[in-house]
Amino acid sequence: MTAFEEMGVMPEIGKAVEEMEWNLPTDVQSEAIPMILGGGDVLMAAETGSGKTGAFCLPILQIVYETIMDQREGKGGRKSALSQGSHKWKMNSYDRGEALAIDPEGTLCQARDSASWHGTRSNKAVVGAGKWYYEGTVTDEGLCRLGWSTGQARLDLGTCKFGFGFGGTGKKSWGKQFDSYGEPFGMNDTIGCHLDLDNGEIRWSKNGVDLGKAYDLPPHQRSEPFYAAVVLKNAEMLFNFGDTPFKFPPQNGFVGLSSATGKNVIESKIVGKL
Repeated sequence: MTAFEEMGVMPEIGKAVEEMEWNLPTDVQSEAIPMILGGGDVLMAAETGSGKTGAFCLPILQIVYETIMDQREGKGGRKSALSQGSHKWKMNSYDRGEALAIDPEGTLCQARDSASWHGTRSNKAVVGAGKWYYEGTVTDEGLCRLGWSTGQARLDLGTCKFGFGFGGTGKKSWGKQFDSYGEPFGMNDTIGCHLDLDNGEIRWSKNGVDLGKAYDLPPHQRSEPFYAAVVLKNAEMLFNFGDTPFKFPPQNGFVGLSSATGKNVIESKIVGKL
C-alpha cells in the first residue's frame, strides 16, 4: 500500500502517482486529501511548490470516477439517497459541521479548524429500549467531546438540552453546563459511550474502566431516538459501532449499535440533496 492509499486514495491513483515518483505526500496533501475525500470543505494557503495542485486534483479525480461508476451501476439519484438504510452504522456526512471531514467508511472524523468546534451525528439512531454502546478512539491530539444526541440537538454536542457529551478535559456537558466527571483523556485513549434506554441512563468508560453514571435522561426524552455524536476542535477520532471487535467489549448487557434492529433503530432523515 502506498502512502497516498493510506489516506484513502484508490489503488489505481496511488500507483499512478508512485510511477510519477510522488513517493510521499507533502504536508498540505496529508492534511487536505483525507478531508476532501471525506466530504469536507477545504480552503488552503501555502507557498509555491508545496503540492497544492495535487492536494486538490487527486481527490477530484477519485470523486469524479466514483460518481461515474455509481451512475453506471444504478446507485445514483433518488434511489441512492433513500436506500441508505441498507448501509452500516457510520457518521453522517450530510449531518456535520462545515469543517469536519468524514472518511468514506464513515468511522474516522477529523476537524482541522483550531478556532471552532465542528460536530456530526450518526446515520441511524436507537429508540425505545435496549442498552447500547459504541467506542471512540483519539487518533490525533486536539479537543474532543463525544456521546449521544437527539435529532433536535445542536451539532456542538452538550451545549443544548438535547445532547450529552463527555470531553477530553474530564468534563461532562449538557445544556451548557460543564461538570467534572471521570478523568481527562487524550491520544490513543478509547472512550466507551453507554446509553441505557431501559433505565434511562447515560455513562462513559475510559479504556474499559467504567466512569460511573453521568446522567439520568429526562422523562420526556426517554422515548426519543438517540444518535451517536461527536464534536471536534483541531482533532481526530476513530469510531467503532460494533461491525468489528471492540477494543473494550461492553459489560452488563450493553451491545454495539450495529446490533440494533427492527423497531429499535431508525434512519436519519438527513440524507443529502436528491
